[in-house]
Amino acid sequence: MAVKIKLQRLGKIRNAQYRVVIADARTRRDGRYIENIGIYHPKEEPSLIRIDSERAQYWLGVGAQPTEPVERLLKITGDWQKFKGEAGAEGTLKVAEEKPSKLDLFNQALEEANNGPSAEAITEKRKKAKEEAEAKAAAEAAAAEAAEAAEAEGESTDVEAAEDAAEAAAVAEDDAAAESEDN
Repeated sequence: MAVKIKLQRLGKIRNAQYRVVIADARTRRDGRYIENIGIYHPKEEPSLIRIDSERAQYWLGVGAQPTEPVERLLKITGDWQKFKGEAGAEGTLKVAEEKPSKLDLFNQALEEANNGPSAEAITEKRKKAKEEAEAKAAAEAAAAEAAEAAEAEGESTDVEAAEDAAEAAAVAEDDAAAESEDN
């Protein structure tokens, strides 16, 4: 009986997944098989190739002929070189990095939440409001200083000091508005 090592298709449309199987050469692609020796998922990144090396060596030894796609997979895993006795039996199989467990991700997020926000989120409106509040505070401070200076000198009356403070506040607000327009 002629035996082949074939790919048996599984999966959905546009999401092909294959089993690497030992089957009679006369059976159809997805038909009955003798033994399942591995899996191949080409849509994953990097492709998942898992072949039982011991069983592949046995079947190659008793004369099973791999199809071209299976031969390429066996070369990637290093089983073909091992069977032929060539160098490079370690293969060129790429292994995907392990994903961190969900428990680790949860614990990390919990620590970040307990430590408070890592960066302060400030919108443009809040930033402008903050600048205007600082400008008003500076204007009031300037008005208070002017009033104190006037009282100390005793030359100006309370009415004149209030007018000077109002003018200083208006000038400070105009300066703040001009700065925000420039930015």
